[in-house]
Amino acid sequence: MTTFHDPARFPRGFRCASRNVGLKPEAKDLTVFVSEVEASAAAVFTRNHFPGAPIVLGRETIRGGRLKAIVANSKVSNVATGARGVENARRMAAAAAHALGTSPDRVLVSSTGVIGVQLPVERIERGIVGIADDLQDDPLVGAEGIMTTDTHPKALSASVGDATITWVAKGSGMIEPNMATMLSYIFTDAALEAATLDRLLRTAVARSFNMLSVDTDTSTSDTCAILANGLAGPVNEAAFLEVLVAGCIRMTEILGRDGEGAEHLLRVRVRGAKDDGEARRIAKSVLNSPLVKTMVHGADPNVGRLLMAVGKCFECTVRPEATDAWINGYQVVRGGERLAFDDDVVRRTLKAEVVDLEIALGVGEAEATAYGCDLTKGYIDENAAYYSS
Repeated sequence: MTTFHDPARFPRGFRCASRNVGLKPEAKDLTVFVSEVEASAAAVFTRNHFPGAPIVLGRETIRGGRLKAIVANSKVSNVATGARGVENARRMAAAAAHALGTSPDRVLVSSTGVIGVQLPVERIERGIVGIADDLQDDPLVGAEGIMTTDTHPKALSASVGDATITWVAKGSGMIEPNMATMLSYIFTDAALEAATLDRLLRTAVARSFNMLSVDTDTSTSDTCAILANGLAGPVNEAAFLEVLVAGCIRMTEILGRDGEGAEHLLRVRVRGAKDDGEARRIAKSVLNSPLVKTMVHGADPNVGRLLMAVGKCFECTVRPEATDAWINGYQVVRGGERLAFDDDVVRRTLKAEVVDLEIALGVGEAEATAYGCDLTKGYIDENAAYYSS
């Protein structure tokens, strides 16, 4: 079992800084992450058909397989901004490169925030000057500058042999990743080639971030990148992957719990599915159901909603007579029929901060777990005026 550091710390050679450059009235709105030496790098990005300008540029940048820095801003996502938006993303990379002593093709750019507003790149160009003097060792500092509706900065770290892996992420709404997640950056001092990083990252993302959903909405800005600067030397690849997956899952849970307005972390495990694809599809169906989400929020053990969410996966192999279900360890369905469980006991368990729903399909050996949160009035309040606020 992976043990995470308390507090989180960076691997050798990585530092960060964050500032307010005028995109927000007061809070930090710009972050840089820097390696003292060039790092092997890989990334996955959103599959949304309206990718932001930083995604367009990032897909080009990551082909080189090498990065020295990441620069990211909050408040303005630089999405739906056309050719001017791409040029502004390039200017942002150039400004960061100049401030950090590298070249623009070694800087990954990310932006998050409101869609359809041109990036005030001049403010970034002015505000980033001298930021190298602010670099420090606390990854939470970097996490602060990329927050939008997050209620707290998010960072984790863990050891694997002599190396360290650190995760920094933001995300609270518009979250159902597809090939990536919100903004999530992973740093390690292990020595790994870009092609290996790409393979390991995709394996980890498939089991973690791509199984996260707050509201079924795939962002136009989702990015997950990993940098390995090699300062700790080689590591056992299997051990590295084990810790990488564990950290990605833990960060996924942290992001799910901080979903906009959320009061519960919701985990849905499906086992006994025909294949991995069907296990994932059904787990996401249960997790994404507004009726299941409100069932959890209201501590109302309405098991019909679980069966509905499984049964509407028409393309999947589901046999009602073989289907069982549990709520926080209490079996509530057997063979497709509601059991006579103690309603008060299950109702009380639904009030726990973490709610685990389990579905056993009895048709195969595949399994998957999806992560998310309940649906509350706070989500509506947060998003009803997001563009205007």
